[in-house]
Amino acid sequence: MLPNIDFDGGRHSRARLGFVLLAMEQTIEEDMTHLAPPGVGIHFSRAPMANEITAANLAAMVDGLADSAALILPDVGLDVVCYACTSGSVVIGEEVVRSELARGCPGAVPTTLVSGVFAALEALGARKVVVATPYLDEVNRIEVDYMEGLGYEVLDLVGMGLTYDADMVRVTPDYIRDLAISVDRPDADAIFVSCGALRTVDVIDEIEEATGKPCVASNQAMLWHCLRLAGVDDRLEGLGRLFREH
Repeated sequence: MLPNIDFDGGRHSRARLGFVLLAMEQTIEEDMTHLAPPGVGIHFSRAPMANEITAANLAAMVDGLADSAALILPDVGLDVVCYACTSGSVVIGEEVVRSELARGCPGAVPTTLVSGVFAALEALGARKVVVATPYLDEVNRIEVDYMEGLGYEVLDLVGMGLTYDADMVRVTPDYIRDLAISVDRPDADAIFVSCGALRTVDVIDEIEEATGKPCVASNQAMLWHCLRLAGVDDRLEGLGRLFREH
């Protein structure tokens, strides 16, 4: 054995980000690991949830958030820990989610996916928005009420009426693009495509080119916000105006 072991910062010397996913989630892991810049560690755990994406099932997730967050790198810790569910964030409430994440992972900055969406809209100067979602009407109503309670004007919302995450992950990027373009209104400041299960990151630039407006997508906004909270300011191509300019 050599006398002195040589250490460096490891592969994730810039930041370590942790994400608490739905038990059945299939899209976010690939999006985050594929899109994160070099030197940023992306780590996951999953919280128990029934298969149907209903308001009641989303609300019940709160009981598992702290324990799920505690499973992510308990030895070295995280810089940021995020609950990676748009609809769950609004059903449970951002403050409650952050409190549970902080209880499970006390050394990290706690945040939620929808907190990233609101930070993105703020950075883009967008207050009047149109929204496309895969959700049931009951979840859509909660999301609209939540956004309007924060001062956003939701000019229109179109939902797909899907119940299962397994269906949401199979919606084609072309359909997502066309739906986002169709919901646009002349007086909208931005287009928000809600849900981390959708493959919206594949078509953000196409939506922006077609409408001339910024597109905020759940996974794009979540990654952007977590990176910025961790002090990583990289500008990334292919992820819309948000990552190019802010």
